[in-house]
Amino acid sequence: QVQLVESGGGLIQAGGSLRLSCAASGNGFTINVMAWYRQAPGKQREWVAGITSGGVTNYADSVKGRFTISRDNAKNTVFLQMNSLKPEDTAVYYCNAVRFGSSGWNAWGQGTQVTVSS
Repeated sequence: QVQLVESGGGLIQAGGSLRLSCAASGNGFTINVMAWYRQAPGKQREWVAGITSGGVTNYADSVKGRFTISRDNAKNTVFLQMNSLKPEDTAVYYCNAVRFGSSGWNAWGQGTQVTVSS
């Protein structure tokens, strides 16, 4: 089973920037989609951004223009650059990785806390 390890969360003032990283264990396989989700206290987990192995990206409207997702396929690592952070971005951020096909799988990281103070 692939394991995802996230890093980069923390406490930041509104308007600041943070960069999250998520590395998948192992190599020699293709991860079709890597994505970031987040879950604020008392709310459901929501999708934030995703990127395919070919580099196609998509963003939730709430973060479009402020967040940038990227990946290093050679290292099976995905990043989330978060700029112009707002208090409403406060949440636990989870990394997700999906491999399609008969030997596919869907893996989640343990989550990293991002707190934006006003």
